[in-house]
Amino acid sequence: MVRTLRVERWEYPIEAIREAITNAICHRNYKISSNVQIRIFDDRIEIWGCGPLPEPLTVEDLRKKHDSVLRNPLIGRCFFLIKYIEQWGTGTNRMIEWCQNYRLPEPAFEEIGGSFVVTIRKYKISEEIMKGLSEEEKIIMNYLKTENKINRKIGIQLLGVSKSTLFRIFKSLEDKGLIEKRGKGKNIYYMLVIGTNLG
Repeated sequence: MVRTLRVERWEYPIEAIREAITNAICHRNYKISSNVQIRIFDDRIEIWGCGPLPEPLTVEDLRKKHDSVLRNPLIGRCFFLIKYIEQWGTGTNRMIEWCQNYRLPEPAFEEIGGSFVVTIRKYKISEEIMKGLSEEEKIIMNYLKTENKINRKIGIQLLGVSKSTLFRIFKSLEDKGLIEKRGKGKNIYYMLVIGTNLG
């Protein structure tokens, strides 16, 4: 008799959630009386810290290699010793990697109302929206269901169309708010907009 084991899969990568919570505790402004919050919705989880990013860090810095600027170095040291922090200044980069490996959009890093917020989303797009797409657009969207990004070379291989036709298809999906362009020049590629889900 063949026995099969059920494989548990969380809706979100646990490592990314743990990292976001650890960052919120380490970097919060303890002079502010509010609390770190975890807000759970049908399509996303939000981790709210207290206070903005420590200067001179910006939200844009978090998507690339950056220095670690600890607001609370003693708390950060404690988390490092218990191995909740592996390496300084890499947490947000690893969150991005974990979400990509989980076939989820990159986490959103924002400052809202003076607080730093990390949002981890599921993909979400209704069948009705898919019905409204052209066959070429559906092929692109279905490709992005399993792959994290697509560039012009792959798009031409998938669809067998000219560069100008492919550009119009990408532009149409951008205008519909389903994909977004990243990179520059020859390194341009497209990703699903955060919150887009192919089910």
